[in-house]
Amino acid sequence: MAGPVSTRFVPTLAAVALAALAIAGCGGGGDGSGSAPATVAPPHSPLFLEAVIKPEAELGENVEALAEKIAGIENVGEFVVEELEKSALDNGKPLDFSKEIEPWLGEKAGMFFQSYDGEDFKGYGIAVETTDSGAAQEFIDDRAEPEEGEVVGMIGDLLVFAESEAVFKQAEEASDGESLADQDSFTTAMDAAVDGSLADVFVDIGGVLRESGGVIEPDTKLFLESSGIEPKGAIAVASLVPGSDQIELDFATDLNGDRPVPGDAAQLLSSLPGGSFAAFAASEFGRQLSESIDSIDRHGIPGELEPGELKKAMAAAGIDLDKITASIADVGVFAQGNTKKNLTGAVVLTTTDSKEATNTVANIGLLLRASGTPGVTALSGKATGFSVRSRDLEKPIVVAAQGNRIAISYGPAASAQALIAEGGATLASNPEFKEAKASLGDTAMTGFVDGPAALALAGNILPGTDKAEDFEAAKPYLEKIAFATIGAGSSGELATAKMIIGLAK
Repeated sequence: MAGPVSTRFVPTLAAVALAALAIAGCGGGGDGSGSAPATVAPPHSPLFLEAVIKPEAELGENVEALAEKIAGIENVGEFVVEELEKSALDNGKPLDFSKEIEPWLGEKAGMFFQSYDGEDFKGYGIAVETTDSGAAQEFIDDRAEPEEGEVVGMIGDLLVFAESEAVFKQAEEASDGESLADQDSFTTAMDAAVDGSLADVFVDIGGVLRESGGVIEPDTKLFLESSGIEPKGAIAVASLVPGSDQIELDFATDLNGDRPVPGDAAQLLSSLPGGSFAAFAASEFGRQLSESIDSIDRHGIPGELEPGELKKAMAAAGIDLDKITASIADVGVFAQGNTKKNLTGAVVLTTTDSKEATNTVANIGLLLRASGTPGVTALSGKATGFSVRSRDLEKPIVVAAQGNRIAISYGPAASAQALIAEGGATLASNPEFKEAKASLGDTAMTGFVDGPAALALAGNILPGTDKAEDFEAAKPYLEKIAFATIGAGSSGELATAKMIIGLAK
């Protein structure tokens, strides 16, 4: 191995990797590569990114199709290479990508960070697979200009660019001994990465926590414990999968430990109002709520509630929390409107016992009125419940029960829509919703955002605010989004999630 060189690398290796990523549009395709980039990442690297830099066949075609639809670039490979060569020329040293880089470029590139200081990831390195280490070394020798700081050199068949000499030495040590690629946590996560991905990101959540001091704020700790989340040894991986007319992001994590993955709440989600610009649903909410309440009752809330006092206080008011949570099934949330004035929405709970739902809402209303809470008014009509008015809100908060549903709504109109499961237009009849659901395949749908409707709301709210300029810059790209959807599931012992952003046809 030739010795590493302290450099002002022109062009930088990061820019080379970017151009390589785009070379699919130029018909690129690898013919073999050296060792995997993770073999030079220090064993306890908290963050690692890996990307295919010469996508083959369909993957390359999809990258090209997305670039044209989103940015109007007909040949993304040629565009990026031209920009890279232009940048090199501006720096006084012409570059011929096809002759100097493409012949030795391998299949993948990776980027690692060796540590986390509680605020930022530190000590980065980039590793690029090569098919001809000698040609890659010649490129380094020709392009490296001595300058203190960054270091580039060959480690085996990998061209490695490091933030400092110390980071480069750590990469060498990892290559010769134990690396991130040898860690069970890393291999478990990467095995869960989706086939056909363009890029994968590994995060050692437990490692990030340890390196930040391992201290969790009391309120955060209570939330995590009540949610059944154990972050100390957790890992996660995210994968980017481009399609010809959509962008897919897949996630997998063991953050929930042994907690079972909730079931399918798609039926509730589909029954929410059809004009919603955003809607989400989750199953088995009663069980999760029960676990959270048990945890809070067991530990109390520092400075506010002593251990064992929560359920006791509610029972004294005639509210049996265990009975209530046992009757709750799924939860859904929806939002409607295209201006701040007509913005509305609701939280919807389905129950297994309609009588318990009615009694619960009635008892809470009586409790509020008995305590002298201002603005509380009992509802009339078919629904049981009450409304609460506040000078800080344009619409009242309405809490009502009807049939097997409980709705907590912003405004009476949303309450009526939330409680009537049939008879009105629902998301099930929304064309974008149908397409979003189909895009998830067998993955249970848990959330939906209507792109044009959400954009209309943002367009009426953000002008005149400090976000207006950013919104106008992003608007040409946001206009291309037809929908965004998310689903959840499991893979072995890992919880999984899938997000898809569908583009307008």
